[in-house]
Amino acid sequence: MTDNGGRGRGTTATTERRRPVRGAQDAARRAADSLAALVHHRLEGVSAVGRSEDDGWIVNVDVLELARIPDTTSLLATYEVELDPAGDLLCYRRIARYRRGAQDQ
Repeated sequence: MTDNGGRGRGTTATTERRRPVRGAQDAARRAADSLAALVHHRLEGVSAVGRSEDDGWIVNVDVLELARIPDTTSLLATYEVELDPAGDLLCYRRIARYRRGAQDQ
C-alpha cells in the first residue's frame, strides 16, 4: 500500500535554493516576473536597473495598465521594484502613470 500523505515532499519548488542575482539582466527578468504575477498587467519593458544601498536591486518596469484605441492614448505606468541580493521581491510601487503618446517632460 502506498502512503499518499507524503506526496509533494522533495519537490524542486521546496528543495531548490535560489541562486543569487547574476547581474542587471537577471535582476530585470526577476523583477519583471515578480511584478507581472502581482499586478496582472502586460509588461512593456524595463526602463532602468540599478543596485540598491543594501546590495539588492532596484528595477523600473513599464506596464500597460489600460489599452485604448488609438494605441497612443493607452495608459502605461512605471513601477519601481526592489529586490534583495538573492532576487526576492521586497516591495514595489507605482511611480508614474502616463499616456503612451505623451512626450517626456
